[in-house]
Amino acid sequence: MALEEYKKEFIEFMIDCEVLRFGDFVTKSGRRTPFFVNTGFYRTGTQLNRLGEYYAKAIQDAFGFDFDILFGPAYKGIPLAVATTMAISEYYDTDIRYCSNRKEIKDHGDKGILLGSPIRDHDRVVIIEDVTTAGTSIGETLPIIRAQGDVDVLGLVVSVDRMERGTGNKSALKEIEENYGLKTTAIVTMKEVVEHLYNRTYHGRVVIDDSLKRAIDAYYEQYGAE
Repeated sequence: MALEEYKKEFIEFMIDCEVLRFGDFVTKSGRRTPFFVNTGFYRTGTQLNRLGEYYAKAIQDAFGFDFDILFGPAYKGIPLAVATTMAISEYYDTDIRYCSNRKEIKDHGDKGILLGSPIRDHDRVVIIEDVTTAGTSIGETLPIIRAQGDVDVLGLVVSVDRMERGTGNKSALKEIEENYGLKTTAIVTMKEVVEHLYNRTYHGRVVIDDSLKRAIDAYYEQYGAE
């Protein structure tokens, strides 16, 4: 099945923004990896505008827009939620509220743990994150959302599914689906990234050559999900 055009564009967009890099890295979970995704490298208004469009498309495909709040966990999830709700408004003429949490509760002014829209009873919520490797952050995020009232958390959208094991043999996103009853989706998977870039010239160079492909394959032999 051919890769959708917006997915190809997004993969190349990540390279242009230096968000997707190849080399020798160590993930937050301590795994040595030949590729790394860091959404902290989206740094300009133009980049965030485009990123919001890609997230909006992925959300439309997986969830539609029949929900109330897009929740972005602090800190990286805050600009993701803002950019994506703006894109949904601009390109799909739908007003979704955004909400994020603070790491520290304010002791003055607007006290509380939330930024943006309050979460009310019966709100339907989709969570937006950058990349889920081991699935630990969702366990911190869900209690914050559910403490706000009787809400329905529909699912989680990330930019890249690394397609590696979480705490067991299944992928982190699959574990989230099974453990928390959430639907999960990603703009692209690493399988799609490799499929699009392997032995393909982009900006005058082959991004994933045979040597890098072997390193990626070896990584997935060790850490790949079932």
